Amino acid sequence: MAKVLIIGAGGVGRVVVHKCAQLPGVFSEILLASRTKSKCDAIAAELSRPIQTAAVDADNVPELAALIRGFQPEVVVNVALPYQDLAIMDACLETGVHYIDTANYEPRDVAKFEYHWQWAYQDKFKAAGLTALLGCGFDPGVTNVFTAHALKHHFTSIDTLDIIDCNAGDHGKAFATNFNPEINLREVTANGRYWENGSWVETKPLEIKRSFDFPDGIGPKNIYCLYHEELESLTKHIPMRRARFWMTFGDQYIKHMEVLVNVGMTRIDPVMHKGVPIIPIEFLKTLLPEPGTLGPDTKGKTCIGNWIEGTAKDGAFKRLYIYNIKDHEDCYRETNSQGVSYTTGVPAMIAAKQLLTNPAEYRQPGVWNLEQLNPDPFMTDLNTHGLPWIESFPAHPLPGE
Repeated sequence: MAKVLIIGAGGVGRVVVHKCAQLPGVFSEILLASRTKSKCDAIAAELSRPIQTAAVDADNVPELAALIRGFQPEVVVNVALPYQDLAIMDACLETGVHYIDTANYEPRDVAKFEYHWQWAYQDKFKAAGLTALLGCGFDPGVTNVFTAHALKHHFTSIDTLDIIDCNAGDHGKAFATNFNPEINLREVTANGRYWENGSWVETKPLEIKRSFDFPDGIGPKNIYCLYHEELESLTKHIPMRRARFWMTFGDQYIKHMEVLVNVGMTRIDPVMHKGVPIIPIEFLKTLLPEPGTLGPDTKGKTCIGNWIEGTAKDGAFKRLYIYNIKDHEDCYRETNSQGVSYTTGVPAMIAAKQLLTNPAEYRQPGVWNLEQLNPDPFMTDLNTHGLPWIESFPAHPLPGE
């Protein structure tokens, strides 16, 4: 039994709290903190067991450290903004506490997300005897675990990896993002890139488009090739010829996004408005629906998985599609959150559970991505805690190949 501090009270934070609260034998005490304490209190009121709440500025290391010292958790689960990762890591180092997040650091003033800022903490965490588990959502996170599982149980070597993320949910809004609008739009409007033959190939935003027929009645959807952070860690830790990331976007989403880009509303640099500097994408965020409010109206399913081709254990060519399907309405009934928040929050809880209960494999000093650890306990917990996985062995290549 251990104390856990969860920082961030958005949709993902709500899921992490709900799932941790379901395991009192692992998480004996829970503190939920964010800049706005009322958001934490609203989530606490949804639970069947009491938790503590607090206000904290996640950019302020002394304030974070004071909160950590007062509560004395064994692990901090960071589901705040990616801009705040380094400050929270610094506070964990200062107070001697393990660290988990779901998305890698990115600076506020550059639409660029890379692991090198956090990998640079390797020696600090190792010297302190502390563990930092990075990217413990679904993608990154479960997709990393899926890849490690495939290599351990199916392949001697991986030739190609395609991570395919589909949100087939419908929330009825003209335009809304399924997670933080500022982070989502920065990600989608940036240049894409994929790994091939030892180097990165850069593409224009959403330049490469395919159609993929998703299982379980979801059917064909347009998928677009873009850059996603797990490609950086996976290609660093697992040799492969090519690695790509694909995500579905509907025509309506694309249309709205193109207009917003064209009129400058996705800019991340300050502009003057009536003598006051504002950042357009931050202003746009205030106009769009809060992702955490989409749960009651979202219907449909998510389908996220890995399409992997390579050499099987017997030396033959093998093709594997491993994926999870989750129903938005089921997620809302359990945690008052839609499926995108659920599929990110559940793995964060599992990472914390493994760190606390399986120290031999998940509590090694240093900074780690999940593909570097034994995938089997994580895969078991996915089935147990709401994200069951399915394996299939397609006879046909990925569409467009």
